[in-house]
Amino acid sequence: MKLLQKYLPNPRQMALQLDFFAPIFSTQPKVDLPAPVQQFDPATAAESPFDSTASLAPLAPGKRRVRLDDQTLDYVLLRSKRRSIGFVIDDDGLRITSPKWVTLVEIDNAVREKQRWILNKLAERRERSARRLQPQMQWSDGGTLPYLGNDIILRIESHQQSGISFNVDTRELTICLPADASEQQLKDRVQSWLQQEAKRNFSERLPIYAEKLEVIFHSFKLSAAQTQWGSCTADGKIRLNWRLIHFAQPQIDYVIAHELSHLREMNHSPRFWATVQSIFPEFEAAKKILRDRTPETLPIF
Repeated sequence: MKLLQKYLPNPRQMALQLDFFAPIFSTQPKVDLPAPVQQFDPATAAESPFDSTASLAPLAPGKRRVRLDDQTLDYVLLRSKRRSIGFVIDDDGLRITSPKWVTLVEIDNAVREKQRWILNKLAERRERSARRLQPQMQWSDGGTLPYLGNDIILRIESHQQSGISFNVDTRELTICLPADASEQQLKDRVQSWLQQEAKRNFSERLPIYAEKLEVIFHSFKLSAAQTQWGSCTADGKIRLNWRLIHFAQPQIDYVIAHELSHLREMNHSPRFWATVQSIFPEFEAAKKILRDRTPETLPIF
């Protein structure tokens, strides 16, 4: 398949990478609001009227409480020399960093102003935490693991020493191992098969999106990076994480489209995202699935 070369990148540009979207590997969500421009007035620094309620548990040291419509929200407040109010959502909830001169009432009002964003991010955190608590897969006959967005069943045969095959109709992956084989031997055999499948799948999809973009990539390799789904260098070297094979094809295609789009725009500017959208219109949905699926929910090899 002949691809046009007019969009070959400048080799002096830096490499771009697509990180895991899971929060364990990425920067914590953060939003800044400009702080009100006024001097600190002790007379207006009183506690918010919604600070506590008799029916609620007492606050831990360093925490505050604010009422948001029909619910209350606890948060940690830190004072600093910063010039704006910062919001961070982490596993402990909401943390706010504020200039020393901003009153508590003004901070609570800022929380109310951002309540939709805050509550959505907290809900996403709870969902991810719940998925992390789910039991890990069992490495034994009958165990399941994700492959191309659906679970497949492991079948272990000991009548011969080696061999592995996948039945598309029954969605069973049969692994031949000695009767005394260890769990790690099973993991190694399955991982090798998944990596072969990933290489086959990615090799088929890369040229499709390269042609749509009219770009050329010079090489492709599998990656086992712990923090990136993929990367692209200015001279057209693509790396894709083999663990993408756990996901459905739209998520795989999104990462491929993302990395190849860097050969047109070596950045994450609005023009870059417009380029991604031009060949993969549903990229936002695929991006969200990858971001929400934490690495802890994937099989551990």
